[in-house]
Amino acid sequence: MFAEERQNAIRKIVREHRRLGFSELQEMVKVSPATLRRDLTDLEKSGDILRVHGGVLDPRYVRSEVSFDERLLRNRSAKRSIAEAAAALIPPGACVFIDAGSTCLEAGKMLLRRKDVRIISHSVALTALSLQGDAEFLCLGGELRRVSGALIGAEAIGALAHLKADYAFLGASGLDAEGCFTTELTEAEMKRAILARSKRSILLADFSKWSQPSTVRFAGWDMIHEWVTNAEPEKREVRALVKAGVRLRKA
Repeated sequence: MFAEERQNAIRKIVREHRRLGFSELQEMVKVSPATLRRDLTDLEKSGDILRVHGGVLDPRYVRSEVSFDERLLRNRSAKRSIAEAAAALIPPGACVFIDAGSTCLEAGKMLLRRKDVRIISHSVALTALSLQGDAEFLCLGGELRRVSGALIGAEAIGALAHLKADYAFLGASGLDAEGCFTTELTEAEMKRAILARSKRSILLADFSKWSQPSTVRFAGWDMIHEWVTNAEPEKREVRALVKAGVRLRKA
């Protein structure tokens, strides 16, 4: 098969599947890894595919990142239900890392009312609300990423190296059988640092995030202890998560 024919076939496959792992795509196209890498390089240059860690995406289905204020308005009822269920998991005396996502913000609001917990966060919105809260609060410094309302970068990650928590509340912009995804590399690095310094990780995400294309994986399911969501996943999906040791909680 000539290069043009292969690349046309790859383009068609990626558009049909939207997201594929490298080995999965190689098996479908039946070429060597080196040949596939060359074809993917050409297709990425022409804008036909988007290469991500371990695979490729159809760029037509990757959402542009929306503002934090806009995300606050989406699925508000589901986010509140998830936040309530997650906040109830935190026992007295616990320390919690809280991510900068919109659902995590809702959970953070509930925990701020409690005097028996300690909160660590890089969320600008939650930091502002902490002025009227009762919980002990530690804000991580860093570079402001306005679209997510998060303080990120080397300073924030460096501060995390000196801290640890009993729990971590994490959000995600996309989920699939491979794990949890976000839209930007520095956000992923921050989430990984939070996971590394937490004893127990809890994902807060409504089920609309499942199979939603996103670009950077920050965790496999083996790194997530619990997922608090608003719907029951299909049985096939549940089996994969249970196999990884994830406990699902329906809010």
